[in-house]
Amino acid sequence: MLFSGYFIALLITIILELVVLYYIRKRGNKHSQLVIAFEFTMLCMMLWCISLIAQILIINLVSADYAIYVDYFTYLPVVLTPVALFFVSYIFAKGEIHFKKWYLLLFIVPAITLIVLWTNDIHHLFYSNYSLISGDAEFGPYFYVHSLYTYGLFVVDIVMLLRTSVKKSSMLSKQSLLILVGALIPLLVNVFGMLFFSYNIYVTPISFIITILFFGVAILRYNFLSVAPIALKRVVDQMSDLYLVLNQDYIISDCNKPFENVFHTKKSELEGKNLYDLDFPKDIVAEKGSLKRCINNAVKDEKIYRLQVALKNSQKHFNVEVSGIFDDGNCIGVLILFKDITQHLIDMQNLERNQNTLMERERLASLGQMIGGIAHNLKTPIMSIAGAADGLEDLITEYKESIDDPEVTREDHHAIANDMSSWISKIRTYDSYMSDVITAVKGQAVNMNDEKPILFTVKELLNRVNILMKHELKNALVTLNIDYKISENTQILGNINSLVQVLNNLISNAIQSYNGKPNQTIDLVVDKKNDKIILSVIDHGCGISKEVQDKLFTQMITTKGQKGTGLGLFMSYSTIKGHFKGDMNFESEVGKGTRFNIILPKE
Repeated sequence: MLFSGYFIALLITIILELVVLYYIRKRGNKHSQLVIAFEFTMLCMMLWCISLIAQILIINLVSADYAIYVDYFTYLPVVLTPVALFFVSYIFAKGEIHFKKWYLLLFIVPAITLIVLWTNDIHHLFYSNYSLISGDAEFGPYFYVHSLYTYGLFVVDIVMLLRTSVKKSSMLSKQSLLILVGALIPLLVNVFGMLFFSYNIYVTPISFIITILFFGVAILRYNFLSVAPIALKRVVDQMSDLYLVLNQDYIISDCNKPFENVFHTKKSELEGKNLYDLDFPKDIVAEKGSLKRCINNAVKDEKIYRLQVALKNSQKHFNVEVSGIFDDGNCIGVLILFKDITQHLIDMQNLERNQNTLMERERLASLGQMIGGIAHNLKTPIMSIAGAADGLEDLITEYKESIDDPEVTREDHHAIANDMSSWISKIRTYDSYMSDVITAVKGQAVNMNDEKPILFTVKELLNRVNILMKHELKNALVTLNIDYKISENTQILGNINSLVQVLNNLISNAIQSYNGKPNQTIDLVVDKKNDKIILSVIDHGCGISKEVQDKLFTQMITTKGQKGTGLGLFMSYSTIKGHFKGDMNFESEVGKGTRFNIILPKE
């Protein structure tokens, strides 16, 4: 055959095109717009080569006179190839696209080209003299319009591909260089052929052999059709977070090394597969939220959806962030980040244990301070009971001696009995007082975290506060004024011992605010507002500086310095929030005093 070399080269081109198409369909997402556009481009190039093979056969087996008529069919894929490549470039740059009317403008010149070519015998606007050799052919004026459009669109396609590749990776990336060289070769062959030497029309499609090889390597080796940016691979592989990329159809496009290590899988085993067809998502137990629901929502808007998950067969816990990958308003994929919070949860558990230990130590320190006051509080009634016992013994002795005394009258016996009843009444009063003290102390000695919520009255609460703070108030020469603006029998649900401890801490702070100045007062006001009980501890002392105010409820800071005991305001605030679902606030002015308000829900 006259053109056997071209014939073989065209066959090789078709075979290479089929190989590339096979691997694209095997490894890529068949429903992806980018894959479909690229496949269409490859089919156009394949039809181009097939029609030229048919032309060679007709020339050698029939007659060369019919070669031009084969060109009528050859130009159909010829005019469609640059348009198809444009959509490859455009989708690669923009992501998933939706039909717009201006897309039809791209087909105007190709359509006119086909009409002019098919009617060339009438006007000779395309060919004045047809020849298979470029130097021997004579072209009509429209041929140059067609060539300008075709090569111009090719240049636009190449620039768009290269620019997007550089944007997603880098100028010197292998992907970018392959795209540039592969796209420029057929363009340069045609330009140099037209300007400097004559060449056969079969050279152009054959030059696409190199383009196909270069594009094939870019696709198969460097993920040209992948959603994931190539240059970020090294970064994401070194991340501690796990990283997974899906396209808009939930097909896995990329993952990083940490993801492979945690889920004991390989990227090559995941690529091109639907996330929900794999086994590893079943190992993910959602503790808060649903992974599938987050992914479905992420493709609809640009919000970040978060949930917490754990792995079934390990102790690992993750915070997961799911977000759509959008470009010009179009979702082109989904990014899933798994942030390992296992160590954070362990640290939080240790912190909670340490916090409980600290609270217990603070409570014991508070009890230590109260011991002196309790001893003083119990000493007086004990001595009084002892005195009453002595008085009773004297009355018993007197009564025994008066039994046989004729001078002792009936009235005298009644007088002795009345004195004895008086002493017994005093003993009962002292005994009741000591019982109240012991009850109050016993309540504070019990771990408040172990007590269940109970109903108690405001009076019960303030009686315990009064008993436990009595000695400290007396020593500081400070008077506690209790002002009931609601009924004493108003009930509160919660842990009475915790609330007593909080009030004691606030009163201790108030005492300290006077810096030892005697004959001062502290007001404890019980009021109600909007179905909330408000306990207010008010002093007229030194006040709290602005620097300390900003930290009171956010850090473990005390207003009493090294002399401070009790839970501290941070712990008090946590107790009111946790045990009572209430709130605390304060008002303070340096030099004028402070008011702390405990706001509790009314039972």
